[in-house]
Amino acid sequence: MRAIWTGAIGFGLVNIPIRIFSATQDSNLDLDMLDKKDHAKIRFKRVNEDSGREVTWENIVKAYDYDGKYVILDDEDFQKASPEKSKIIEIVNFVKEDEIESIYYETPYYLEPQKSGVKAYALLREALVKTKKVGLGNFVMRSKESLCILKPIGNAILLQGIRFHQEVREPKDLDIPAKTSISPAEIKMAIALIDQLTGKFDISKYKDSYSAELMKLIHAKAKGKTLKPAPLRVVHSKSKDLMDQLKESLSVKKKKAS
Repeated sequence: MRAIWTGAIGFGLVNIPIRIFSATQDSNLDLDMLDKKDHAKIRFKRVNEDSGREVTWENIVKAYDYDGKYVILDDEDFQKASPEKSKIIEIVNFVKEDEIESIYYETPYYLEPQKSGVKAYALLREALVKTKKVGLGNFVMRSKESLCILKPIGNAILLQGIRFHQEVREPKDLDIPAKTSISPAEIKMAIALIDQLTGKFDISKYKDSYSAELMKLIHAKAKGKTLKPAPLRVVHSKSKDLMDQLKESLSVKKKKAS
């Protein structure tokens, strides 16, 4: 794996040199875009809006539109804006992980200690395990400030990016009824269905089956074969009564288990 950020964790007065690595990979198939007429590959170009000429990466700069006039920013400007945040993941607080709503979570990364920070890295990891808390910090990567939590995962420390509160939309604009009449019997039946479907979470049981099925179709088409589409199975109840639907759901699950 290739490191995407190099810096340090600021843990009080302890400085832990680390490198950041992506903790996830995409399971989607890598599909190319082609022209429908002749199947030529589609390419995207960075084009000068005025001249129509293609611009190479080394000739592209970033800028901010300030009252109709562009202010050009280079790499040094991003560093100067906050040099400490560009190189240090500063832990500012320790919190219980369950206090953070899942809507705030973003991309996860692994943190690897550099040689001079191995002992301090292990110390922070073990302290997090013992206290059952996560470190809350902030840092800058790719010219964007992010909040994050640091948490132990096996022998490693995971950096989980989290959104700022201002980045999360409120659901107030959605057409959601404030009050709905639900009977105690319906609640009881819904809880019974939840209990019946409750099991221990094991992420390894869940696979990206869609990509696998799509790959089967690709293999078949490459050999000139045609796959018949699988029948769409929609499970639903004939009754429109909510209580009847809940009862039927419970009985279907019991039949499968027996």
